[in-house]
Amino acid sequence: MLFFARWKIATISMVCLLGILLTVPNFLDQEARQSIPGWLPHRSLNLGLDLRGGAHMLMEVDRQDVIHQRMEDLEDGIRAELAKAEPRILRSGFIVEGASVRFDVRDAARVEEARDLVRGLATPVTGGLGVGGGNDITVSTDGNRITVELTEAGINQLLSTAVAKVIEVIRKRIDELGVTEPAIQRQGVDRVIVQAPGVRDSKELRDIIGKPARMTFHLVNTAADPTAEHAPAGNVKRFEERDGQKIPWILNRKVEVAGDDLVDAQTTFDQGQPVVSFRFNAVGARKFAKVTQENIGKPFAIVLDDKIISAPRINGAILQGSGIITGGFSVQEANQLALLLRAGALPANISILEERTVGPDLGADSIAAGEIASLISFAAVIVYMALSYGLVFGMAANIALVMNLFLIIGALSVLQATLTMPGIAGIVLTIGMAVDANVLIFERIREELAAGRSPINAVEAGFRRAFVTIVDSNVTTAFAALILFAMGSGPVRGFAVTMFLGIISSMFTATLLTRMLIAIWLRRRRPARLVV
Repeated sequence: MLFFARWKIATISMVCLLGILLTVPNFLDQEARQSIPGWLPHRSLNLGLDLRGGAHMLMEVDRQDVIHQRMEDLEDGIRAELAKAEPRILRSGFIVEGASVRFDVRDAARVEEARDLVRGLATPVTGGLGVGGGNDITVSTDGNRITVELTEAGINQLLSTAVAKVIEVIRKRIDELGVTEPAIQRQGVDRVIVQAPGVRDSKELRDIIGKPARMTFHLVNTAADPTAEHAPAGNVKRFEERDGQKIPWILNRKVEVAGDDLVDAQTTFDQGQPVVSFRFNAVGARKFAKVTQENIGKPFAIVLDDKIISAPRINGAILQGSGIITGGFSVQEANQLALLLRAGALPANISILEERTVGPDLGADSIAAGEIASLISFAAVIVYMALSYGLVFGMAANIALVMNLFLIIGALSVLQATLTMPGIAGIVLTIGMAVDANVLIFERIREELAAGRSPINAVEAGFRRAFVTIVDSNVTTAFAALILFAMGSGPVRGFAVTMFLGIISSMFTATLLTRMLIAIWLRRRRPARLVV
């Protein structure tokens, strides 16, 4: 086991050199890293919220808004299904209350037919967090009255889907801001935690991620009286803010084109004023072309979060699937709107339950404390190994310890991992764990020397017999790290990653690097007597 072919020595040396090269960018500033040639390692660790500072938010998805949207869809679906029946099923008294909708079928003989049509609008509950089986609605009859109610499983599925969509949209929006390694995760059934390292102004983050940004295009009902208190059936009343006044409009409830079909939105200038240009995908372009072809001369309202941005008149068919949004924006407002439209709309309103900013000074204190802890533990281990196992073996173990740190930091840099205080704790723990394998090997060598073996035989037997024990102990610890990574989240995962990488690198340095260094020394010196 003490014979090392030249290719093995070269391979181990190359791995160590690579670890050093991957670590070096972490000691350079941003400008110096950018000047490194592209073919050389230039990535560095990302600092987490507790080290770099930034914004932390706890948000909750509006349960009632999720339910309200589903009930609106159900109401529109029921109207459409009853209208498609042959002959048309007449109904009256649409009442939406909470998670239920009720209506009366005028012809008692067609109640069962209407109920079967409504049942076809049910969505299967597929399972998931707090979600059972069955359908998301129940349909019951009482005389001529049909009642449609959302089931608890259906509500939970709506919330679960909404939260997943919220996380996806928020991540896109934060990525547009250029925030590095944001932490976005679900908490419970309807809450989301957002941590954005490096963000100094939590208000900017709140403005970006807190707006639903649901954009829809509606035809204006010019025959209806916009000053009436309520809109006619199948219509909605919305307001446009113009010169400090709220101007009412009556819009068709039907969404002609939705913001979901947008593929791009950018800030441009029209007659010197900032505007937002947008472009639809193929499906949206066809819808947009169709509605503009069929409604030339009619106003076409652009609605963002239930507020009319503008309602231009359709002067001709728009076939290219693009257009501009005007609204007296400032450049900042236009940029923000374009960002929100590119990232997509939130599926429901969200409320911010907790908001705080971690200052960079606190992060700097945490880094300083972590550095001091690492240096103290590192120095203590080096002194202990040198005093306990002598100059040769102690030095070999200490070289392996230094390389272990380089390999860990280099691997974290390649992975673009986010370093947090628990991650630093994992590195400090790894410093102690890194020499554990060497201690096992050296103690085994002492036992072999005490049994009367020659130096070379004692060293070879020590490495060989300690190897199984080293593998067993590290594999069990690796399982614990994997479980922490699978079951944990956020900082717990960061701790698990550093610990797992530390286990791999310590096994490499102890069983290969230390053995190679000692084998080279033994071959050159050929000592007659060995002191460990």
